[in-house]
Amino acid sequence: MLTRYLPTLQCRRCERYELSKGKNATQSTIQACFSDCGPDKAIDGDVNTCMMTREIGSISAYRYKTVWWMIDLGDIHSIYSISIIFKDFKDSGDYEMRQRGRFAGFSLFISNSSSREDGLLCYKNTLPLPPLEFNTTCIGYGRYVIYYNERLDGVTYPEGYQILNVYTNLCEVKVQGCSKTGVYGENCSLPCPANCQDKRCNIVNGTCLGCLPGYMGEMCQEECSFGWHGKECTRQCMGHCRGNITCNHVTGNCHEGCAAGWMGNQCDERT
Repeated sequence: MLTRYLPTLQCRRCERYELSKGKNATQSTIQACFSDCGPDKAIDGDVNTCMMTREIGSISAYRYKTVWWMIDLGDIHSIYSISIIFKDFKDSGDYEMRQRGRFAGFSLFISNSSSREDGLLCYKNTLPLPPLEFNTTCIGYGRYVIYYNERLDGVTYPEGYQILNVYTNLCEVKVQGCSKTGVYGENCSLPCPANCQDKRCNIVNGTCLGCLPGYMGEMCQEECSFGWHGKECTRQCMGHCRGNITCNHVTGNCHEGCAAGWMGNQCDERT
């Protein structure tokens, strides 16, 4: 299950760890080009080579209505930021707004599977139109980063959005974060708190993205309140432990035995 989105803070040296270069990428369609326009061109370290998809458009004459590009990081990583250099025509300023209008409305997802529906939406462009050199803080855990855009029939898009001949050219995509698991901080060297679920925590401030059963709080340092136990401390003790003490905050068992008339590990069975 993908962990929830958490608020972000400034993080300087986290950006030094590039997770995307040399990894595997795929895309929805590939435009016929004089040179290769395949998905790997967006992560080859060369801003002069770009991937390119078939065009999408918001009238019925266009075969394709959606476009996506996806990178597989090879494992689940703690991600801090995503930057994109879009194709620019530097020899003609008249094309800049057209290009920005083509990319307008795009979304970025972090997912543990190759499906964006299973993932976390970490960025959605609306207005203003995106710059051709784009960067956003995008904190989460995942294996896949997915770029997605669409031009659907019958939808009225904001002024400046291109709705015909919408080509996608990503020249360089960089996903940055921690290359190791279970760490956070400016240089990804601080261990996540011991009771974080799966040892996963916010890459900036170390707050847990979920706790082990029996613990709660931002750093998962607090045991469940009296009378509660289990995952997220949502399970109530049966109330039949000997001496009216609370059950174990992790298992729900009564380690000191049961009150008269009750039996079982959790003292939930009548004698």
